[in-house]
Amino acid sequence: MSEDPETTEVRNKLKLERLELALRASNEGIWDWQTDRATIYYSRRVREFLECGKERAPNLFLPPYEHIWPEDREAFERAVSLALLDGGPETLAVDARIRTGGDLLCWLRIRGTVLRNRDGKAVRIAGSMIDISRRKAAEAAVEEERYLLKQLIDHVPLKVYFKDLESKFVTANQGTAEGMGCADSSELTGKHDRDFFQYEHWKNAYDDEQRIIQTGNPVIDLLEHETWQRASETWVITSKFPWRDRNSAIKGTFGVSSDVTRLVLAEREASDLARQLRMKNEAYEEELLLAREIQHALANEVIPAATDGNRNHLTFGARYIPISGLAGDFFEVMKIGDDAYGMLICDVMGHGVRSALIVAMLRGLLEKQRAQSAEPGMFLQGLNDGLVAILERAHATMFATAFFGVIDLAAGTFEYACAGHPGPILAGKDGVRQIACERSEKGPGLGLIKGACYPTHKLPLAEIDRIVLFTDGVLEAENQSGEPFFENRLMEIIGLKSQDPLESLLDGILSSVLAFSEGQRFDDDVCLLGIGITRAT
Repeated sequence: MSEDPETTEVRNKLKLERLELALRASNEGIWDWQTDRATIYYSRRVREFLECGKERAPNLFLPPYEHIWPEDREAFERAVSLALLDGGPETLAVDARIRTGGDLLCWLRIRGTVLRNRDGKAVRIAGSMIDISRRKAAEAAVEEERYLLKQLIDHVPLKVYFKDLESKFVTANQGTAEGMGCADSSELTGKHDRDFFQYEHWKNAYDDEQRIIQTGNPVIDLLEHETWQRASETWVITSKFPWRDRNSAIKGTFGVSSDVTRLVLAEREASDLARQLRMKNEAYEEELLLAREIQHALANEVIPAATDGNRNHLTFGARYIPISGLAGDFFEVMKIGDDAYGMLICDVMGHGVRSALIVAMLRGLLEKQRAQSAEPGMFLQGLNDGLVAILERAHATMFATAFFGVIDLAAGTFEYACAGHPGPILAGKDGVRQIACERSEKGPGLGLIKGACYPTHKLPLAEIDRIVLFTDGVLEAENQSGEPFFENRLMEIIGLKSQDPLESLLDGILSSVLAFSEGQRFDDDVCLLGIGITRAT
């Protein structure tokens, strides 16, 4: 028994409505074109994309394709012509920008199925359209970010490179490519050090990188003797780090190298320069030891205490909590003299690879400024001028805040300078207070203004028992009401726990901030450096 035509029409209408609802849920619309007609059917959703009514809807698939953006017109015409070709493909697929009835541009992903007669002629094409404007905008933003990063690493006067788990090059800056004898960095992709260096050098470099991958511990300021297969020998100072993904899983290594060949060769030519090189090597060994101690501190290990000839005692404690695989916060503790110690805490803007590159550059600049470390203001000025010079060459805008202080046990003083960083909190016989919190006590962030000055201030050490340096990840933790933690709460905790051991104080700060914050987590990198001062009795 045949179905009533009216019933069939109702059933088909319901099917079409169901299809429309399903496509609307996925933000898609449908279109249907009988190729022998000038008119075309668009669903309501497609007409919304095109910003036109049913009667004024243009047939996008007919020449001269005036609604297609000129830059996309050739590819669009080619896709349509191929679909209309006798015996052509069974599908039509093209992405194009469309000028809408509101005179706006809209990215559409167009897909269709081609129906053909016995002779292979396309008689009907039907399919779907979806607005992908947001996705295309996001892709363009990512591409711009990648371009900016490439500009930065291609213009720094260093060799910067990334390698996979097998120590094969993934990407590198132009300086690395030229140093390897390649015209472009793309020529390095997939190659290994063994393709360029003699066995002794590439094997040592490979072993270092595999050790970093296995342990997660970086190699910092290593003097390497490069022996090439087809060139003369060179020397570089190299720092290598674990390359982590967003989940902190190690996916390879990245490194920064500086060519010091001229210096080494010059030092070989005269005994006096050779003596200076030996002295620098000894200092370099001390720096490596200190760097290892700091890396242990970042993993919540204790920094060794210090005592002067009068048995005045310094103890250090640190906590380091990065929220991503590559963080922008770091600190350094350096011995300046027999009884003097420098402390630097730094926060580079942003996160990820760009921030990590700036951190690596600042660590390199630290060595150049060591001679001025006894004067905090000059020390920060040197870091700033070095970073400004690098960023200007790369036409990039980045900055870092920093605080640097020097404790001299023999002189009984604490001198400090600040580059836009939150001032540390001091606890002593006069209570708890914050220093470097007034504008007059600070200079601008590092990397912003060439020649900027950083005033040095001095306090008597006798009035200080504890110093707590921190980054803004502590202060910016917010509760459910959106209220930040701020300095007043931090000062209150330090005051309440002023008699606790230093390690207990640092743990108490972190636990208090986590208890205060919404979600019991940090939204920014957190770095704490505590110093306890005990005087001889």
